[in-house]
Amino acid sequence: QVQLVESGGGLVQAGGSLRLSCAASGRTFSSYTMGWFRQAPGKEREFVAAISWSGGRTYYTDSVKGRFTISRDNGKNTVYLQMNSLKPEDTAVYYCAAKLGPIGSRTVAAEVWQYDYWGQGTQVTVSS
Repeated sequence: QVQLVESGGGLVQAGGSLRLSCAASGRTFSSYTMGWFRQAPGKEREFVAAISWSGGRTYYTDSVKGRFTISRDNGKNTVYLQMNSLKPEDTAVYYCAAKLGPIGSRTVAAEVWQYDYWGQGTQVTVSS
């Protein structure tokens, strides 16, 4: 079992930055591919970014490339999402997720159903 707890969300003006953190329980954190997803009101949950066990491979959805950076610290059992140049369309609840096994292709890493564990989410609101 892995428990995930997100933090770092909040209200920010367009163009601003936030850093989300996701703390994971358990001693096998380094065995999990980690992902960030988001869900806006009335929309389906969508892939944002994913990172491999070692952090050596990352994937991003096109709309956040160059603005968001996913990283992990296996010693602290934590994955991060640094979000810069935020836009109103980034407003959503952001979820951390864990997938046991390798990251695979970008298509695989972006599939919601591939992930075994989810956090409770943290709200990010970007005002214009």
